[in-house]
Parts: sequence; structure tokens; C-alpha cells
Amino acid sequence: MEFHDTTGRCAVASTGAAAVGVGLCVLAAPELVVGAVIVAGVVVVGFVIKEALDAYALDMGRPEARPAPETRPVAEAAPAPRKPSPKKRPKPEPKGPDFPPLEPPETSERDRSRCEPDPVPYHLGGNKLHDTCADRIPNNSFPGGDVFVNGKNFDALQLATRTLWEVKTDNFDKYTDDLREIVVVSQVEELRHERALALACGFDFRVGVRSPAHKEALELVARDLNGLIVVMEWC
Repeated sequence: MEFHDTTGRCAVASTGAAAVGVGLCVLAAPELVVGAVIVAGVVVVGFVIKEALDAYALDMGRPEARPAPETRPVAEAAPAPRKPSPKKRPKPEPKGPDFPPLEPPETSERDRSRCEPDPVPYHLGGNKLHDTCADRIPNNSFPGGDVFVNGKNFDALQLATRTLWEVKTDNFDKYTDDLREIVVVSQVEELRHERALALACGFDFRVGVRSPAHKEALELVARDLNGLIVVMEWC
């Protein structure tokens, strides 16, 4: 059986396929059959209609899904230009006191002290011949002992001429040639050092030997000692 309403929609009920027809018409016009129950034979189709209505209402109430608008990345704001920092001026280095450094007063005193002749009441070494030759040097100001000047014990000092002496009493004439060479080389080095100490304090320097051969050998090796070596006639 088919029914027509003023809206042109239909409701169908029949035996056997009634459920299908009713379902289709109800879905097409749900507002006509709200709450209606159609019975065909012993089959109750009201439950089917209600489920269809619920599903339809659920679809109608769900908002239409729309694609989310694409958002373009916002360009990062350019950093604000930094203000140029003022140039740092180099800090002036701390200056010391304006007055010039003073030389320690003890410096000149020390120099004067080390160069001031200091008589020693004995001779180092204990060689009797050596000590006698030193004491007999003409115009020896301090016979019987050494004179300490500039860190060194010299054998004698003539204050009148400001001359410091060293005495060598080797029996040079009896030495072999090899021994002579060894003695001369060692003595030249020693005498040069002693002369430098004497000159640093403003003294002249002389060397006394016992034989002309010894004097000649020393002067031959060390030309800078020429005129400083004396043969001791008194010894």
C-alpha cells in the first residue's frame, strides 16, 4: 500500500518487504513518521525506524568537516639593528713614581770596601822561600803577610806606586820541557785573572819570578804580560 502526502513524499507498508520500503521512506522524510510504529504481520519495524532516525540525527548534527586553511609561515622579523658600541679606549698603564730610582748608597761603599787594601798578618801557603821573596820586594808596605784586595790575597803591595804583586818561586830551570809547558799555561791563566782584579780597583800589577828562563817563557805565551814580569834579584 502506498500513501501520498501533500509534500510528495511516501510511506510504504507491505507484507514481506515492508521493512525495507518503510525504512527508505522514513529516511527520505523523517519528520512524517517520528514516533510512528508500523506493524506488518508479526514483524515490528519500529525499532529499525528508530535506529535509522538516530543515525540520521547524528549525521545532521555533526558539523561538516572542512579542510583547515593553510597557514603560511610568518617571516621572521628582522632583528633591529644594533647601535654601534662606543670604541673602548685602552686603559693607560699605571705609571710608577715620578722621581728617578735612587742607587743604593751601599753600592759605592761596597766598591770602596772591596778595593780598600786589607793587610793580612800572615802568608797563605806556608812556603818559606815564597814568603821570603815576597817580604823582600822593594818598598813592600806590609812585609810579613798578604794584602787582601777585591776578594784576593796578593803577596805584596807597594802603596807608593799602588802596585800589587804576585810571586812565583818555581825552580824553572830544572823542569823538563813538558813540565815547563804545563806550568806556564796554568800560571798565565791565573796571572791574567789576578791582573784583572787589580786593575778593577785601580792598582798596577807585577809578577816576580826567580829566573830569566821563566820570565821569557811566560812572556812568549802571554804577550799581554810583557813588561809586567820581573826577575827577583833579591831572592
